[in-house]
Amino acid sequence: MRAAAIFGPEGLSVTDWERGFFRESGPVGFILFARNVDTPDQLRRLTGDLRDSVGWDAPVLIDQEGGRVQRMRAPHWREYLPPLDQAQTASDPEAAFIIRYKMIAAELRAVGIDVNCVPTLDIAGPETHPFLRNRCLGTTPEEVARNGRAVAEGCLAGGVLPVMKHMPGHGRATLDSHKELPTADVPLSEAGAWDFAPFRALADLPIGMTAHMVFPEAGPRPATQNPEMIDLIRTDIGFGGLLLSDDLSMEALSGGIADRAAASVAAGCDVVLHCNGKGPEMEAVATAVGPLTDAARERVGAALSLRKPAPDVDIAALSAELEALLG
Repeated sequence: MRAAAIFGPEGLSVTDWERGFFRESGPVGFILFARNVDTPDQLRRLTGDLRDSVGWDAPVLIDQEGGRVQRMRAPHWREYLPPLDQAQTASDPEAAFIIRYKMIAAELRAVGIDVNCVPTLDIAGPETHPFLRNRCLGTTPEEVARNGRAVAEGCLAGGVLPVMKHMPGHGRATLDSHKELPTADVPLSEAGAWDFAPFRALADLPIGMTAHMVFPEAGPRPATQNPEMIDLIRTDIGFGGLLLSDDLSMEALSGGIADRAAASVAAGCDVVLHCNGKGPEMEAVATAVGPLTDAARERVGAALSLRKPAPDVDIAALSAELEALLG
């Protein structure tokens, strides 16, 4: 590991250029999207080749929430309800989420993926933008924390590391941060009692991801690039794990890609995510972030030490349990 970055490859296989760049830059790991997914065999080759390019068992991440944000889809993989729909449908939501993410973990590990960017601990409110709302796990801090803990337990039981997002809270977003920068127009004291509460309850998890969200009391910069907000994540929320930025490619952030990367690391993110697969941008990011700090390297090691072999699971039995809980 040399660059404090996680990169998304461009397509279904590793190109010669990518192989050389990944070997030279030494990213912390990789993240996959729908453009990288075709069949189970193809995906196994891709994850193996990505790890071969850096010469070690690097983590491979994906957003396999279920519902709209699900990179691996039918016919090769199961389709899942949007998380909020399942939270509101299941007779025992916590049990249902544990089972669901054990099943997802088995699907991921079968193709070489060992990190899932879940749980989404943002709280769904009446004004939450549709890009996010049905990805949430509930409408109160307590409900989100309970269901989020179940999601994390399901992942970890299946040999997959969870990534809680979007710290310190994105539920008040009325804009899509893929396109615009949202603002939480509340005092930090109010946000601390509501938005931050699920993250505080799950602060023991190994990995977290920041929000491209402005909290005006802390200034005009989004949390990803705001030292005051990163300090709040570390102190008020009490999160001591590996902190990833959300995707630098999202248009909530302003400036060039190198400036975005440098600002995120300077604010206190351990590692940045660059997800669009564009080679020149990846080169700029690798140069801008530089190597991992000593503290970030320790957090990477602590998180990855929790990876464990995938257990044998009876998918048919788990599926039957889930269907019974969903009625």
